[in-house]
Amino acid sequence: MATTDQNPLSQYFLTSSPESKINYQDATHAAIKMLVNNFATLNQAYSGKAIPELKMALNAFWEQDKINRSLPELIDQIGHEFVQHLINVNHPLCMAHLHCPPLVSSIAAEIIISTTNQSMDSWDQSAAATLIEQQMVDWLCQCYGFSKTADGIFTSGGTQSNFMGLLLARDYAAHQQFNWSIAEQGLPPQAHKFRILCSADSHFSIRQSSHLLGLGEQALVPIATNDNHCLSSAMVKQAFYKLKQAGLLPIALVSTAGTTDLGTISPLEALADCAKQLGIWFHVDAAFGSGVIFSDQHRHKLAGIEQADSLTIDFHKLFYQSISCAVFLVKNKKHFDLIQLNADYLNPESNEKYGLPDLVGKSIQTTRRFDALKIYLTLQAYGQEIFATLIDTTLELAQQTAAYIEKATDFELLASPVLNTVVFRHCPTPIPTGDNLEHYYDSLNEYIRLTLLQTGQAIIGSTKINGHVYLKFTLMNPLINLDDIEKLFTLIRQTATQKPAH
Repeated sequence: MATTDQNPLSQYFLTSSPESKINYQDATHAAIKMLVNNFATLNQAYSGKAIPELKMALNAFWEQDKINRSLPELIDQIGHEFVQHLINVNHPLCMAHLHCPPLVSSIAAEIIISTTNQSMDSWDQSAAATLIEQQMVDWLCQCYGFSKTADGIFTSGGTQSNFMGLLLARDYAAHQQFNWSIAEQGLPPQAHKFRILCSADSHFSIRQSSHLLGLGEQALVPIATNDNHCLSSAMVKQAFYKLKQAGLLPIALVSTAGTTDLGTISPLEALADCAKQLGIWFHVDAAFGSGVIFSDQHRHKLAGIEQADSLTIDFHKLFYQSISCAVFLVKNKKHFDLIQLNADYLNPESNEKYGLPDLVGKSIQTTRRFDALKIYLTLQAYGQEIFATLIDTTLELAQQTAAYIEKATDFELLASPVLNTVVFRHCPTPIPTGDNLEHYYDSLNEYIRLTLLQTGQAIIGSTKINGHVYLKFTLMNPLINLDDIEKLFTLIRQTATQKPAH
């Protein structure tokens, strides 16, 4: 039988053969060189290439002769053909979404993750990687004030973590109220009465989760926020008792620590007490705002987060990790038993007897990436202080930007920023004769966003508040300064003057 070194197929993998190692080094060096030359040097947030033109170029590239091109040559071509037309997340004028520039430590970790290709479901597919993930989970539980009874699992992002929070809430309610195992028996007859209380500003994944959990969107009870765009315990209690009077069964309260539009953080301490009094599961979606726990200046905004029954944290937002990297924490690790399953070929029960930890029992995924390495390597390289520095920098810029808007006569600030999102609109005067004021401002701000995107000059967000279009800066990039912001406002003004009359 041929050894790996002698097998001609080894050239396509990373093995101990000299040819294999040379090919790997050539390919990775080519990728690094291409990214340095074709991505790091991009001078716009987007190239501005029109979609039909880009489709034609990509189709032509795909149809060309695929033979006789070395991998380094192909990587170089890819840089010219389409890497230059990706969204440049590192550019100071790329600020539409919660889409961060990744730290170099995270990028380096990605190389290790992809090359070693560990699968985090079972010990015999990951070994030391399992221990590193658990170590990171234990550290995070401590950071967020949970006791030693807590546990967690790395996930693909906030959507999956929110789903897991409501999954456990649903199964826990069925078990507690009806001694019913959904894992064994399916949904109980009373499931159509289950209701989930949340803010009207909750992330769309809460609604999506209600659907996927078989409860339907009818189960979701969105509660209007107060003047500060926060969820109040008084409104929660009012909704709870109204549902109870109607014979319905509230099972969970979802609070958001960092809403997508405004970055609002509802009063977690009061809401946690409220959920405890009402006897319902308390889930906190802190996908956006969780990072401020490391900031001495802003940590107080998360007061009460340690009382959550479950918690969503995203690292590919304010922790500046490459996508994807997130975690789901639960206050009581026994709640994972509600979804625990064993398979003889994957995580046999005998593994526990032999001291082999299999993480799949805590996850709704089987195959999972070794994403914990990214946060592990970042902490080892830079220390957790890096998070405070990055967060404080961007939150300060958000305040400076808001102050600029408030001083301007042709811009309107919607609300003072809580995190690093700034929502506003351009509202110059006078407006064209015969136009309705609000309709004109809606169309103008939408025109500004689309024009800047299509030309690649800037990528800024937009949303609708009370039916009207607003622009949004999501200031994730800590390298941006106020000069960049002021230049962008000048660009917005110039773009607005180009809008056709009709």
